[in-house]
Amino acid sequence: MQRAPWILLAPFLALFILTFILPILSAVATSFTSVQRQGLFGEDGITNSFAGFDNYAQALSDSSFTASIGRVLLFGIVQVPVMIVLCTVLALLLESASARWPQFFRAAYFMPYGVPGVIATILWGFLYIPGLSPVLDIAGAMGLDIDFLGPDTVLWSIANIVTWTYTGYNMLIIIAQLKSIPGEIYEAARVDGAGSWKIAWSIQLPLIRPALILATVFSIIGTLQLFSEPLVLQTSSPAIDSQYTPNLSAYTNAFAFNNYGIASAQAVIIALAAFVLSFAFLAIVNRTSRADKEGA
Repeated sequence: MQRAPWILLAPFLALFILTFILPILSAVATSFTSVQRQGLFGEDGITNSFAGFDNYAQALSDSSFTASIGRVLLFGIVQVPVMIVLCTVLALLLESASARWPQFFRAAYFMPYGVPGVIATILWGFLYIPGLSPVLDIAGAMGLDIDFLGPDTVLWSIANIVTWTYTGYNMLIIIAQLKSIPGEIYEAARVDGAGSWKIAWSIQLPLIRPALILATVFSIIGTLQLFSEPLVLQTSSPAIDSQYTPNLSAYTNAFAFNNYGIASAQAVIIALAAFVLSFAFLAIVNRTSRADKEGA
């Protein structure tokens, strides 16, 4: 009887180890190795050697890579709060008693998440590229000169695509938390004379705090994983180079320069940055929550 759970879990554990644990261990191991190729293309032999932290030092000394990290941090500081506020407002509106056709609008707002990131970027690209964009044509007719793909604006054009894609997904996380609130709490609040705004501010927002934290952590991790949107827009925007984001930099080193040691080191750095930022955010939230409880 004690073996039965392990037998049932065995297929999942095997897939988990093969598709998750082993790739991580392989990336970490590769990040500590260097490859020497004899001959122009390695036709005379390839040897691997232990490189220590040389790959990490080389990755961090690359100004383009460190600039890409700063770029996505700026992206996250602006885009994540905007998206969290927007998905929270949408969730509260759709779950209010006066909302009409809530199921229809939930599906409508969630639908962009079902569109693959590459396809979404191509679709938005038609609105960004001069000569194809009706938005730019209308703006030009009004005397406005807008360049969605310029060096100062392309990051926010990408932020717009990401917000459009993931707002509905995060909204459903918050709606699921809202539905877990007992109806007796709403009834008691209405008996005390609380209106819709008071209920949202004093009851719903505090009780959906775990969902907001979860959505924010997912968004922080997703910010550092930004890849498909700049990769697709790269052909349309000269401002996007091969190291525009950390993931794009690792991809370029691995598959354009065959430098898997540095690419693996960059991947590990990205993962550590995501862990540190997520942990720091959770620590700040927990400290704030603890201070609020002590103040109460």
